[in-house]
Amino acid sequence: MIIVHYLENSRAHRALWLLEELGLDYEIRTYKRGPDLRAPAALKEVHPLGKSPIIEDDGVIVAESGAITSYLLDKFGDGRLVPDSDEGKLRHTYWLHYAEGSAMPPLLMKLIFDAIPKLVPFFIRPFATVISKGVTAKLIGPQLDSHLAFWEMELSRDGYFAGSKFSAADIMMSFPVEAGLSRMTVKGETGSIATWLEAIRSREGYKRALERGGAYAFSRSTV
Repeated sequence: MIIVHYLENSRAHRALWLLEELGLDYEIRTYKRGPDLRAPAALKEVHPLGKSPIIEDDGVIVAESGAITSYLLDKFGDGRLVPDSDEGKLRHTYWLHYAEGSAMPPLLMKLIFDAIPKLVPFFIRPFATVISKGVTAKLIGPQLDSHLAFWEMELSRDGYFAGSKFSAADIMMSFPVEAGLSRMTVKGETGSIATWLEAIRSREGYKRALERGGAYAFSRSTV
């Protein structure tokens, strides 16, 4: 049976969701975040970086959400959750990589700069706050605005990230979009994003994954 090493309030939900969509049996081993919101040291016993998600399948350890997605689709998908057309497959591959490679870095930067004023000694907090707000307004914020507009434009084409049908690309993009919207100051039109969110959250696989892994608390999650 597949084992999922699951860190609460993390990107690991996507691994559970994909497993549910593929109808695969799996076991969850849950790890709690510490007071500093970091993963426990026990995860490093599974993989040297101690990051989640990680899956085990017949002794094979696979880390990284995109790699896990590709592994599961290749081994168990039988063509499911991947578009049929060449264009759809290309878009699907793009979003599998974009989710972690392009969308997550500015979200991580925002998380870090939002936290800086709380982490420094109190007597320099006013200066740290000014710096944090400046970097966010001039650098991080505009990047996030561009990503949000990009998501809206792509989803307005035909409803999902890789075409007119739900695919694993939508699973991969769920965390950047949901985490991002919980932290961004939303500007511009987001109607297509809202419609997409309603569609993915209504899927039985999404619901079952939340039931088994636990509901998100994005205020206590890290990217």
